[in-house]
Amino acid sequence: MSGRLVRPDAVHPGIAELGTDLRDWIALLKPRVMTLVVFTGAIGLFIAPVPVHPLVAAIAILCIAIATGGAGAINMWYDRDIDALMRRTAGRPIPCGRIPAGDALAYGIGLSVFSVALMWLATNAVAAAMLGLSILFYVLIYTMWLKRSTPQNIVIGGAAGAFPPIIGWAAATGQIGLLPVLLFATVFFWTPPHFWALSLYACKDYGDAGVPMLPVVRGARHTRRQILLYTVLLTLVSLAPAALHLTGWIYLVSTALLDAGFLACAWRVLRDRQLPDGTSLTDDRPARQAFRFSLLYLAVLFVAVCADRLLGPISFG
Repeated sequence: MSGRLVRPDAVHPGIAELGTDLRDWIALLKPRVMTLVVFTGAIGLFIAPVPVHPLVAAIAILCIAIATGGAGAINMWYDRDIDALMRRTAGRPIPCGRIPAGDALAYGIGLSVFSVALMWLATNAVAAAMLGLSILFYVLIYTMWLKRSTPQNIVIGGAAGAFPPIIGWAAATGQIGLLPVLLFATVFFWTPPHFWALSLYACKDYGDAGVPMLPVVRGARHTRRQILLYTVLLTLVSLAPAALHLTGWIYLVSTALLDAGFLACAWRVLRDRQLPDGTSLTDDRPARQAFRFSLLYLAVLFVAVCADRLLGPISFG
């Protein structure tokens, strides 16, 4: 695939107004994505080496949630054309005509601006700046530029979802520390194998919509090799906090086991039986398993950081 995908100006045609309810407005916030982002942001705040008033902590976490939802709504507004072409997204509120595109855009911008302003008032300028940067990166860099122009969209765009640990830490301390930066790097290198595993079995959807995901542009075999490569890189980065004595034995043991499991999943994806065109003979079961394990991986890794904070001393050098 070459060139940029051309956007139509209108919402998905031929679908009558169906009415709007609260569930549609919630769906615009991408609640599944929000859950993961809020979780990693809350862990970043909790492991900070200074006490935080519970009300301030709650407001900071709320701001991260609102910002994630606002960015998600803007993403759905911009991607309404390709969402209408993909089976797994065609039922979203904008392509189905249940929410007008302009209303969704105003909703997303309003939530985004409100979240940054509230973060600034409730915590500090550093946390608010990081929150604003994460919104702009997701909307401008990933959604409006990278997603439709390069198969490296997930690699570079992964930074958008990696900001929350830094935001949470900054909300507590007013600074950016080494540990949250390493957690940022962990999420950054986790994102490509996570999404490429998904894209292996959702390849037809992306191809139909003209989105240059790696399997569409370079093929399944190349994608499988890249999944293994980035999983190896993830292993090295994820163990860095323990190697630098920023975390304790709970994190070290947990992450070592998680890395071994993810590497095994990536190896099975690489060795999956293939047809000459690189497609899977097993209905991409190894890729589906790798995708599910990647969700468990990130959740357990952040729980391990939190457990170290509760149960053992951590050096915050």
